[in-house]
Amino acid sequence: MEDFITMKEIKQAVDAIRARIDIEPEVGMILGTGLGDLADSVEDAVIIPNDQIPQWPLSTVQGHKGRLVIGRLENVRVLVLQGRTHFYEGYSMGRITLPVRVMKQLGCDKLVVTNAAGAINPDFVPGDLMLINDHLNIIGMSGANPLKGPNLEEFGPRFPDMSQPYDRELLKLAQEACNEAGMAFQEGVYASLAGPSFESPAELRFLQTVGADAVGMSTVPEVIVAKHSGMRVLGISGISNKANLDGSTITTHEEVLEAGKVLVPKLTTLIRGFLGKL
Repeated sequence: MEDFITMKEIKQAVDAIRARIDIEPEVGMILGTGLGDLADSVEDAVIIPNDQIPQWPLSTVQGHKGRLVIGRLENVRVLVLQGRTHFYEGYSMGRITLPVRVMKQLGCDKLVVTNAAGAINPDFVPGDLMLINDHLNIIGMSGANPLKGPNLEEFGPRFPDMSQPYDRELLKLAQEACNEAGMAFQEGVYASLAGPSFESPAELRFLQTVGADAVGMSTVPEVIVAKHSGMRVLGISGISNKANLDGSTITTHEEVLEAGKVLVPKLTTLIRGFLGKL
């Protein structure tokens, strides 16, 4: 049976978090695989383990700490999801995107979503940051869309527009933050697959043909729900490995985690600079 999220479940999570904080967050942030250490920069932080929040999906994946960090970063009130859950862990699309609904109900009108991704574009190398300017919802094309089921009218319309899933003004601020820090960056299209198996060479060549620059197993469902909720979105991929288009190399989760050590300082610089411009 499908697990469709209800307003009652969202309210239970919202109430549990609101009872423990005394600020209204304005920017929600989701940190991807190996990127969670950015949350350590949050000031005056209130930390809530995910297992203390009703209805919250719990991560089972190494590199995702599974807690909320609420406080201030660059004097902006932030709610940071330190680690996410994924469709491949066995949760429904509604369940893995519940945190975005909760962020919106708590006051967040912007979402910064990050991930570790494999480079499909031959010009991208591990350690690069890619600002996401569009996406391919490969999971959703097969029917697993997070908006499937009864529409939550309290958030948005039955058929939300996706012509600009990533906010152009926020993208421009991120570009400026990178330039001012003297930090190179890429831009491109992120393809979201279900996982947990890494992609075959033929699948990667297909994705390259249809316009993907990087590929991962997250992000797009969260962005769709954020847009449905009227949130403005900035998406950032940390390039963790070169995609194996010819079958000559092996991709591992450990490789992705190791790349995070290089990416976190860059991501921290970018997000601090971006928040300072809001």
